[in-house]
Amino acid sequence: MHMADALVAPAVAGTMYVLSAGAASVSVKKVREENDPKKIPVMGVMGAFVFATQMLNFTIPGTGSSGHLCGGMMLSAMLGPYAGFLTMIGVLLVQCLLFADGGLLALGCNIWNMAFYGCFVGALLIWRPIMKKGASRVKILLASILGCVLTLQMGAFSVSLETMISGITELPFSVFVATMQPIHLAIGFVEGLITAAVLIFVHEARPELLWGVGQSETPVKEGKLSFKNTIVVIAILAALAGGIVSLFASAFPDGLEWSMEQVAGTAELEAAGGAYDTATAIQDATSLLPDYAFKNSESAVGTSFSGIVGALVVVAITVGACYAFRFFKSKKKEEQVA
Repeated sequence: MHMADALVAPAVAGTMYVLSAGAASVSVKKVREENDPKKIPVMGVMGAFVFATQMLNFTIPGTGSSGHLCGGMMLSAMLGPYAGFLTMIGVLLVQCLLFADGGLLALGCNIWNMAFYGCFVGALLIWRPIMKKGASRVKILLASILGCVLTLQMGAFSVSLETMISGITELPFSVFVATMQPIHLAIGFVEGLITAAVLIFVHEARPELLWGVGQSETPVKEGKLSFKNTIVVIAILAALAGGIVSLFASAFPDGLEWSMEQVAGTAELEAAGGAYDTATAIQDATSLLPDYAFKNSESAVGTSFSGIVGALVVVAITVGACYAFRFFKSKKKEEQVA
């Protein structure tokens, strides 16, 4: 559901940048207040995992369309809404700049549509209430499906709304929204099942890694794996997903592209203007692996290389941001302040 620049007017893009930046600013403040150093490796490895799994488009039977995880619900279920949102920004930033996946002008829209709803609506309105009295497989499955379906529906509706306000006449609002919502309903359900599988594994391996579960009224059971081994397993899964499984991803257009083809007859619209030209020039300079491949090559090696390198870059950016923004204070400094 990564929007291209041609789908948004500069004014709309600027507004969404401001809204997304505001949510990011609040998130930075909240994560600093949490001061939980254990979240650093989790943010890094889960960011890499979401990046890798977003490369795994799955076919929606009978439609000629495909879908992929957004990941906001999964991240917020493990990291909480604030750290989850910042991790999603890292994923989307790498996808935009290094792989030209989603427009740079539209990045604020993509952060809002794919990260804000999943992390804040999914975590605060669905995950936390359901997990209030402790987690179980059934609760995790219910929260994952409800969260992914609802937040993806909200994201899909926002895409339609943003294109309407932008005056994209090729995509009439009533027709476009009527096409977008059903296909993303199916995608959201599949994402919910995948999200549940990952979170149930974490619940069995290290239940306290799930956000809010360790603070619930019900005692948390002992995990089957150590914290370190759980992180290692997720890291290995991310490497396998990005480096190998990504080679077998569906070639069908994703829900947004499919909807555009149904309504406008094409998934690529044209846009002209200084803002679009500048954004394109920046992406051309930064996208070393456009479309997750070597430039001017269709080699499968390029896809695997992109999956591994992209995941590592997400780890570097996410963990680096933790220290750059000084999210986590040392105990010595806290004692000195006290």
